[in-house]
Amino acid sequence: MKNKLVLVLDCGATNIRAITVTGRGEITAIHTLPNNTSPDPFYREGLIWDIDEIWNKFSACTRKVLTMVDPAAVAAITVTTFGVNGAPVDEDGNLLYPVISWQCQRTVPIMENIHKYISPERLYAISGVGQFSFNTIHTLIWLKENRIGAIEKMNSFLFLPSLFIMKLTGQKVNDCTMAGTSMLTDLKSRSFSEEILSAIGVPDKFSGLAEAGTIAGVLTREAASHLGIIAGIPVVVTGHDTQFALIGSGAGENEAVLSSGTWEILMTRTRTVRTDKKMFDAGVTSELDAVPGLYNTGLQWLASGILEWIKRNFYSNGEKIMPGKVYDLMIDDASKVGAGGIKVTTGFHTNDGCISGLGIHSTRGQVYRAALEALSEKTRQSLELLQDAGNFKADSLIVAGGGSKNRLWNQIRANTLGIPVKITRQTETTVLGASIFALTALGIYSSVDEALKTIVHDYEYINPGKY
Repeated sequence: MKNKLVLVLDCGATNIRAITVTGRGEITAIHTLPNNTSPDPFYREGLIWDIDEIWNKFSACTRKVLTMVDPAAVAAITVTTFGVNGAPVDEDGNLLYPVISWQCQRTVPIMENIHKYISPERLYAISGVGQFSFNTIHTLIWLKENRIGAIEKMNSFLFLPSLFIMKLTGQKVNDCTMAGTSMLTDLKSRSFSEEILSAIGVPDKFSGLAEAGTIAGVLTREAASHLGIIAGIPVVVTGHDTQFALIGSGAGENEAVLSSGTWEILMTRTRTVRTDKKMFDAGVTSELDAVPGLYNTGLQWLASGILEWIKRNFYSNGEKIMPGKVYDLMIDDASKVGAGGIKVTTGFHTNDGCISGLGIHSTRGQVYRAALEALSEKTRQSLELLQDAGNFKADSLIVAGGGSKNRLWNQIRANTLGIPVKITRQTETTVLGASIFALTALGIYSSVDEALKTIVHDYEYINPGKY
C-alpha cells in the first residue's frame, strides 16, 4: 500500500498546483499554473476567485502530473487552499454569488462597523480570530447588506476547499480548519457559534463540519473525466494550508513554527488557548488545529519585506558587484560587523518604521545587521506572548520559508531566543501535512502520530552561540 500515491490539489493566491505524494511522504510529481483574481461582474472594483477557472487549472495540472506517474497508483485525492474565502450555494450546488477574494477591499467598512452587530471584544472572545477585513464574517455581512437574495436562497455556505470537494464528489461538506479561520466558530466547542450567527442575522447553513482525514465521498465519473483520472477514488477532507503546513513541518504539541517570508507568521500547536483582552490587544489569533483538542495560536509581522527595502535603498549596486547573489553580499557585510548602535523599528507596514543611531561612520552592513536583530527580537517577544497564551515553554523553534535560508539571521534568531533553531529541509510542508491525513484515511498509517513518526523530517540545527 505504501506504493500508492495521494494527489494533492493545492490552491494558493499565486499558484494552482497538483502534486503526487508517496506513502513515505516523498513528492513524485508536481505541476504548477498561475492563479489570479478576476473582476467581480456584479460589483465595480470588486475582486473574486473564478471557481471554474481554478477547476480547469486543477485539471490541466493533474493531467500533466499523471504523465509523470502511474495513474493507477493514485489512491486518494485531497484539496488545500488559503483560508477564509467561500461562497453561498443553492440546493443544486450552484453559486449564488462568486467567491469574494480576501484581496477585495469592499469588506473594510464592514470590519470597521462590526460593533453594530457584536462587540469586537466579544467576537474575539468566542472565535479567537483577530480583526482582519477579509474574515468570512465580514463577507457574509456584506452579502446580507448588499445581496440579500444570496443569503435567503442559501442552501449552504461552502469554503473554498469544499467547493472543489463538491465538484469532485457531489457532496457538500465543510472542514474544521477552514471554519476556524472564519470568525464564526466557537473555539471551545469546535463548531459554529449560535451567538455570532444570531448576532449578524445569518442562518446556520454551513453543512456538516468534518475533521481532517474524513472521506467526503468518492470521485464521480464526471469529475474523473475532467481530471483524466480513474473514478471511484476516495476524496479526503483536509483544508486550510497553514494548519497542514504546521503538521508537515513536523511540529508536535507545544512546538513553535516560524514561516519566514515577506511576512513572518509564528504559530504554535497547544491544548490551551486564551482570548482575553491582553491577547485581543496584542493581535493574537487562535484557530482550530487539524487535530481535535489542539489550537493554532499565532502572530504575524512584516519581515523580509523590510530586508527587501534595505536591499533596494542600500544595495542598489549589488547586482553589479555580485550578480544574482545580492543577499550573499548583504550577509557577508553584516557578518563582519555589529549593529554599531543602530536600531531598527520594524513597523514599516504602518509607516512607523524607523532607523536610529546612524553616525558618520555607519555602514550599510550595520543597517542590515540591525534589521536582522530587530526582527529576531520581534520573534522573541511574539514567542513569549504565545507561550503565555498556550501555557507552555518552547525548547526549540522550527523555521521554514525563504527566510530560513539566511544563515546569519538564523544564528541571530537562536542567540536572541536562547534556544536551538531547527531549519526544515522540507519545502512542501502543506502538501506533506495534507497527504499524511489522506494516507491515514486510506489505512496506510493507523494514525497521524504514526505517520509523523514514520516519515522522516530532516532538520539543520542552529544552536545559540557567536557568529
